[in-house]
Amino acid sequence: MVAVIGTGIVWKGSGLLESASERLSLYYRLPEIVQGAIVVAIGSSFPELATVVVSTLVHGEFELGVAAIVGSALFNIMVIPALCGLVAKDQLMTNRDLVYKEAQFYMIAVAALLLMFSFAVIYNPVEAAGGVLRGELTRWLAIMPLALYGIYVFVQYQDTMDYQSDEDVSHIRPGREWGRLAGGLVLILIGVEGLVRAAVNFGDILGTPSFLWGITIVAAGTSIPDAFVSVRAARHGRGITSTANVLGSNIFDLLCCIPIGVLIAGSAVINYSVAAPLMAVLTLATLALFLMMRTDMTLSRKESWSLLVMYGVFVVWMGLESVDLTNLIVNFPPST
Repeated sequence: MVAVIGTGIVWKGSGLLESASERLSLYYRLPEIVQGAIVVAIGSSFPELATVVVSTLVHGEFELGVAAIVGSALFNIMVIPALCGLVAKDQLMTNRDLVYKEAQFYMIAVAALLLMFSFAVIYNPVEAAGGVLRGELTRWLAIMPLALYGIYVFVQYQDTMDYQSDEDVSHIRPGREWGRLAGGLVLILIGVEGLVRAAVNFGDILGTPSFLWGITIVAAGTSIPDAFVSVRAARHGRGITSTANVLGSNIFDLLCCIPIGVLIAGSAVINYSVAAPLMAVLTLATLALFLMMRTDMTLSRKESWSLLVMYGVFVVWMGLESVDLTNLIVNFPPST
């Protein structure tokens, strides 16, 4: 019940945040792809950021926050594009700018996060029993992906310099929209606290690791804003905006959410034995989406269904790992 209520609150808060973000983007006359990849993406990614902060500072479960980020990234690039492809009038359209800039920068973001985890294990190893590879993430390491996100914002800024919009923005009151945005952020914080608490409780009640619930239930719950925005855009024939929101949201999640959690906490320990295989899965899923989008610059219904099947296989696999029926991930977080 807590998870359902938390998801509902996140949904409401995200609705306020997304509508305010879209109106502010129009008011400040930002291009469509920048609107989707930066403004709306950051707004719809706030639940993931809140998850890392709340799970780390309130519950002392940094790995739960990381699981939610990775799980959300997988949900975003498999489930959301698939849903957009299925609701689009014909096919979900992309373009070269989206594929070659956004998708490829997203793959760089995945590599950068894995590099941060690797440096933590190499330079700040933490002793652990059973051959578990752990490393301490410090504030200095967290700066690296944040700097990369700064480069991404700069690249997007270059696209706005020559952009001219003829939209009528006289009906938009920026002060009111900023207020709606702030209210949405508060609601999301409350809802995320409920989701994280539910994940921890599920683990205690069912004897499963909270990591499992973080990478599935919490990840899906916090990805609802992205799904809502992208599906709505795809239904109205704005496939580029919908896909840009997904990729931009994931770039923010990977390069900012986890590092900001580390900056706030001061330091955090990462289980590399689990993180590395999951990042490999994320890389494969990203490559699959990239290849599908590159084919004729569209995402067909058949490809959309294949993405949903892939995500279903991933969820089943995580469940099997949590009850020790498979052991493809060494030292998977044990049952509580």
